[in-house]
Amino acid sequence: MIERIVPATVVTDAVYGDQVWDAESVLFPAEAQGVATATEARRREFATVRMCARRALGGLGLSPVPLVRGRRGAPEWPAGVVGSLTHCPGYRAAAVATAQDVVSLGIDAEPNVPLPAGVLAAIATAAELREILDLGSRSPEVCWDRLLFSIKESVFKTWYPLTGRELEFQQADITLDPAGGTFRARLLVPAPELEALACGLHDGAFPGRWLVRYGLILTSVVLPGAAARDSGGRPS
Repeated sequence: MIERIVPATVVTDAVYGDQVWDAESVLFPAEAQGVATATEARRREFATVRMCARRALGGLGLSPVPLVRGRRGAPEWPAGVVGSLTHCPGYRAAAVATAQDVVSLGIDAEPNVPLPAGVLAAIATAAELREILDLGSRSPEVCWDRLLFSIKESVFKTWYPLTGRELEFQQADITLDPAGGTFRARLLVPAPELEALACGLHDGAFPGRWLVRYGLILTSVVLPGAAARDSGGRPS
């Protein structure tokens, strides 16, 4: 499903659940070392999402390489590649693109279930909280609080590779378009690194898309690179 909310310049791969029962057989030594003390379930999850990443990289014509965790746990992608991984109960996915086509991207998957008590108040701005409560009363089939959380995860995954800086949940203000399945993330902190991307943003905000289907919430942010902008491409 993740392919439905990213542009054609992004290659994706996803599976439902873990399809790797012997994680060490598909991991490079450097990858296996990173989860050597983890539980078996975590190793399978780790291996499965990297299998997704390798298949997606293959779609860019690249051979398999180790994808070790860097700072904040995100994988270190090959030179000239940007990407994002996500996993939640029952779903693993990877999205990759060339740095010419995409400057940065983030994807996230969550179960379509409410957040634990107290989490929404910790992550939402006052305006977001009002919007989420209103949407929940009108369309209760979507767990809007969990959707907001997922959007902010995708925003962070896009932001961090560009700036190398943390972004708190309440430092991005999200405006949702329920009918169009899109959103805008207005950043509430200065980021000089993003000035060069002004033509790839919508009014200085990260644009994104979301989808709720089969018990899952999927979100994405994709910032187009120079090649996509020159050809008239638009952000996701």
